[in-house]
Amino acid sequence: MEKNLKKLPEEILSLIYLSRDIAEELGFNAYLIGGFVRDLILGVKNLDLDIAVEGDGIKFADNLAQRLNVKLTRHKRFGTATLTVKPQLKLDIATTRKEFYPEPACLPVVNIGMLKDDLARRDFTINTLAISISGKKFGELINLFDGENDINNKNIRILHNLSFIDDPTRILRAIRFEQRYNFKIEPNTLKCLKEAVKLKILNIVQPQRLRDELILLLKEENSLRAIKRIRKLVGFNFINPALSISAKTYDLFNSISRQIRWFKSKFVLHRKLDVWLIYFMALIDFLKVNQVKSLCRRFVFCKGEEKRILSYMKLRSKIMLKLSRNKIKPSSIFHLLEPLSYEVILLIKAKSKNKNIKKHIEDFFHIYHRTDISVSGHDLKDLGFTPGPGYQKIFNKLLNAKLNGEIKTKKQELDLVKRLKNK
Repeated sequence: MEKNLKKLPEEILSLIYLSRDIAEELGFNAYLIGGFVRDLILGVKNLDLDIAVEGDGIKFADNLAQRLNVKLTRHKRFGTATLTVKPQLKLDIATTRKEFYPEPACLPVVNIGMLKDDLARRDFTINTLAISISGKKFGELINLFDGENDINNKNIRILHNLSFIDDPTRILRAIRFEQRYNFKIEPNTLKCLKEAVKLKILNIVQPQRLRDELILLLKEENSLRAIKRIRKLVGFNFINPALSISAKTYDLFNSISRQIRWFKSKFVLHRKLDVWLIYFMALIDFLKVNQVKSLCRRFVFCKGEEKRILSYMKLRSKIMLKLSRNKIKPSSIFHLLEPLSYEVILLIKAKSKNKNIKKHIEDFFHIYHRTDISVSGHDLKDLGFTPGPGYQKIFNKLLNAKLNGEIKTKKQELDLVKRLKNK
């Protein structure tokens, strides 16, 4: 595997060599593990390095962070640490561990172990591969559970028959990996998955863990394929018993995909979209508002996420009705859409087949969004206005006039202010 490592970007390779040197200095055995190794074999880009250390992972991470002069986050309880080398490059370091599950669907009890113990606790064989980065064994592939063969044969395989009972979130993960890599869940794994589903095992999982797995799944490049597979193998009772996924949902997902591509191509400098949130809102589109409120509380979404979800559920019909009109002032379009998030606006655009709605939303992004006025509070004070709530009313009148094309320059804004004062 050393040849594969040498094909990596110089920045990644230098991190690996530095890790090797620190492992030798400390007398530890260190290994690249998990998804990074899997993707290295598959030739898939992956900038998230995972290193397992037989020894003291925290001490190893401290040394590495000092050498790199980067931020380090320690999780002493689990013997793990994360180094953020740069926004798009992070390094997870863990002391090799072993674990057991005292009860189905609960978090495992973790103790220090050897590499074999650490690999044995993984979800699927394709994630059990490791590459030694210590001493003379540098670059040696460690394949204790035949993961390389399953990668070559495109199989998703669990390590033991109670895997989905121990951790039911692996059901969603199996589907995510299957669809991402165009693999197949092999027969025995599929049998165990279906048996776990019959036991309704997902219903006893901590909701936050389900939420996190669902978010990862909806971030996938083709999340629709995974949603179709979940519908076939699992159903959506684990989200809400009333949730019904139909051909309309699939059409909406496809439409969302087109709108996301449109937005990304046209508005490169705008903030990054929370793509998963748009798909999640589409997924629960047919639920009632009170059901969605309950769902947000159960899944413990953060305030910003819950706010966007509920704003869509409460306002979509009213906004779509008003935007469907032929004649509507630009200022009205602005005040309808400006309070909403990009995610909500794009979902409304994706959901609608009305040409007026689509045009008004496109005009909002191209023309009206981020429209601002030049007149300030100092200008109003200089013109004799007393500071107070009245300022905001004047600013609103100026903004509406500018949106509607009635004024363009600061001089025209000031002239309008003077006329307002005379009134």
